[in-house]
Amino acid sequence: MKIITLGFLLVFIGILVILAGMLSMVYQTWKTGFGDGMEKPETGVRGGGVIMIGPIPIIFGTDVTALKLVMILAIVLMAIVVILFFLPLR
Repeated sequence: MKIITLGFLLVFIGILVILAGMLSMVYQTWKTGFGDGMEKPETGVRGGGVIMIGPIPIIFGTDVTALKLVMILAIVLMAIVVILFFLPLR
């Protein structure tokens, strides 16, 4: 498979994933009946992220649980980078 074909395939899959997410959001809104005078459903958004600047992670999040998960993922990511760095090239 040529690299250009693989690139186009990945872009097409990305577009399909975005479209599926949008359709899922529309379906959830239609299913819950939001906007027809009913009571607004309780929603809670939790999130976090990590920015890697070299070996130093900058971690941010909305609550302690999200921060713990992001810290664990940052440690795993740093371990994978260290392992890949020390593997010999073929």
